[in-house]
Amino acid sequence: MTTEFNERLPIPPAEKVQIWIIGTREQVKHTINEFYVKQLVNDRVHFMPIVPAPFAQGKFMTVLER
Repeated sequence: MTTEFNERLPIPPAEKVQIWIIGTREQVKHTINEFYVKQLVNDRVHFMPIVPAPFAQGKFMTVLER
């Protein structure tokens, strides 16, 4: 990962654990819903908005901050 992209992350990695979800838009949405239904997260607001992955053409990503 590039330094430029790391600088865009809102929280330094030392502060919180991050789980990155990368795939098609539908795969990312499905995984967010699955985490919520299985109660791995208590609210979807813990996920960053779904954005195009800057390092994978045609893929989207979100980050779960725990």
